[in-house]
Amino acid sequence: MGEKTNKQTELDKRYLRMAAIWAENSYCKRRQVGALIVKDNRIISDGFNGTPSGFENVCEDENNQTKPYVLHAEANAITKVAASSNSSKDATIYITSAPCVECAKLIIQAGIKRVVYSEVFRVEDGCKLLQRAGIILDYIDITA
Repeated sequence: MGEKTNKQTELDKRYLRMAAIWAENSYCKRRQVGALIVKDNRIISDGFNGTPSGFENVCEDENNQTKPYVLHAEANAITKVAASSNSSKDATIYITSAPCVECAKLIIQAGIKRVVYSEVFRVEDGCKLLQRAGIILDYIDITA
């Protein structure tokens, strides 16, 4: 059993590294976040934080504040899978940062059963909500 756990941990780290690379697609200057939704060992969706389709690729205003319509990586990945023929029910989402409470609500409603993230966020409301919903939450430091 220990070997399977180690294999899963290695797989988790690999998907988190892939999410970190995917985050590099973000035009956001303050913070780049990436997300992958994985089901049955297949990536079924991906996302990074940014503006909605058709908007200019500028995430911050003149005061360096994130514009209110910028989508988080999780929201982009979940809406992308919703527009596809795939289902996120019982999937795992890999995120480079702990989810906010708004994204946690989307994760719950999307039927995602496990959240793996590699960076702690200063506000823990999202993680607390996911725990309350019975979703498995795993923090993995990929720099270690």
